[in-house]
Amino acid sequence: MVKIADSYEQCPFFEKTFSILGRKWNGLIIDVLLTEGPQRFKDLASKVQRCSDRVLVERLKELEEAGLVQKVSLEDSCRSCYCLTDSGEDLRDIMRKLHRWSVKWYDLEDC
Repeated sequence: MVKIADSYEQCPFFEKTFSILGRKWNGLIIDVLLTEGPQRFKDLASKVQRCSDRVLVERLKELEEAGLVQKVSLEDSCRSCYCLTDSGEDLRDIMRKLHRWSVKWYDLEDC
C-alpha cells in the first residue's frame, strides 16, 4: 500500500522555475539556443516553427526578465541576436535529460 502524505508544501523556487519553463514555447526556445547557439530573431522563429512572431517576442521578453536569455547587439551592425545567460546555459544537463526521458517514454506517433 502506498502512503499518501498528509500535507504537501510547494517549494517557491520550484514553483517559480516551472512558471517560466512550463510556459508553452519557452523550453523549445531554450533548447534551440542551447543546441544552435546565439540566434537572430528570424532564425529563431524559423526553428520554433509553430510559434507566431508575436508570441515569440513575448516569450523572449519573459525569458530575458527571468535572466535566462539576453538580447545582444552585434558589433558594427544594427542587428541583434538572442543568447543564453550563464543561468540559461546551466539548463544544458537538464535539457539533455529531458530529451533522453522523452525518447524513452513517448512513442513517435504521439508527437
